Amino acid sequence: MKDVAERFIKYCSMDSQSAEADVIPSTKEQFALAELLYNELREMGANARLDAEHAYVYAEIPANIEKPVPAVGFISHIDTSPAVPATGVTPVRRVYEGGDLEIGEGCVLTQEDCPMLSQFVGKELITSDGRTLLGADDKAGVAEIMEAARRLLSDPEIKHGKVCIGFTPDEEVGHGADLFDVEGFGADYAYTVDGGWLGGIEYECFNAANARLKVKGRSTHPGAAKGSMKNALLMWAEFQALLPAGENPMYTEGYEGFYHPDEIHGACDGVTVDYIIRDHDRAKFEDKKLFFKNAAAFMNEKYGAGSFEVDMADSYYNMREMIEPHMEVVRIAEQAMRNRGIEPKTIPIRGGTDGARLSYMGLPCPNICTGGFGFHSRFEFIPTFALTEVANIILEIIRLSAE
Repeated sequence: MKDVAERFIKYCSMDSQSAEADVIPSTKEQFALAELLYNELREMGANARLDAEHAYVYAEIPANIEKPVPAVGFISHIDTSPAVPATGVTPVRRVYEGGDLEIGEGCVLTQEDCPMLSQFVGKELITSDGRTLLGADDKAGVAEIMEAARRLLSDPEIKHGKVCIGFTPDEEVGHGADLFDVEGFGADYAYTVDGGWLGGIEYECFNAANARLKVKGRSTHPGAAKGSMKNALLMWAEFQALLPAGENPMYTEGYEGFYHPDEIHGACDGVTVDYIIRDHDRAKFEDKKLFFKNAAAFMNEKYGAGSFEVDMADSYYNMREMIEPHMEVVRIAEQAMRNRGIEPKTIPIRGGTDGARLSYMGLPCPNICTGGFGFHSRFEFIPTFALTEVANIILEIIRLSAE
């Protein structure tokens, strides 16, 4: 493998898209990438193990210093988002010459839509060919961790404590941490390498819940419907109108939460709508869930008991609560970036990572950048130099952790 970019392209070319399912991994394609990474880690000389049933990969690089220092871990996910086609990914390396970026297949990323493009004039970018997403989320993180491991294992002059590596399936469908072996992983703290632009560090995320709303209507012939039809489509629209119009992903940013109807199925006699409910503030999050349930109860008073059913479950919580007692973990990452000449930027994640759930499982785990942009879309790209620089940041974190 000549460089980290070639490694990244190899991983992106392998289909490992996840899907909503009741098994882990949710797709058989994830096994191939897990097995490849396991074998590559063993060939490098790492102590690797593969959960062959569930496609988790773990590895350990033993310390080469005698003084006791914390064991540091790095984690990325091998699956890609099911939001956009991801079969037959064909990565393209190109030097960006300015203007709109023509990715291919009628896919054009304009400077108006992506002002940061101007930062990369004359730089090599990696994109898909426009038919699919690229998969930098999170194969960039995977490649960067693997490159750091390769360099660590090939250069005994780099002094370090124990380094732990983990690759998870199904992060994109919310199950990456479900079966993660925290105790066997062996790290005192870790970083998910799953962020965006170079310099990003996140230790705050949403509190998150999923809600499935079922609306039971009554279908009759529209010519004789008066007094007998209950149109579930219109009933759901009435329910949706009860939710605060401004608390919607299209109108929120920063710490602002939202209700998001993500998928709908049905007809006049019945509708099922899947929502996600998000807020950084735990009290506001609980208020949002209660408001949603109360709206359904109100609609039941109008249309009859059982007309609206809510099945709600929490997905993850804001990891800030678990990270704040261990802020030295964040400070190490910030210093590592500054040592590389990169100014760290700390903002709340408007989403979640495996690190959120792992932090609540006893492994403090903030998130750091991969250098990519436009995740979950055909417009996804990553500058080649960012892949190398994040690998350098990982190595610097390892060095600082051993001081």
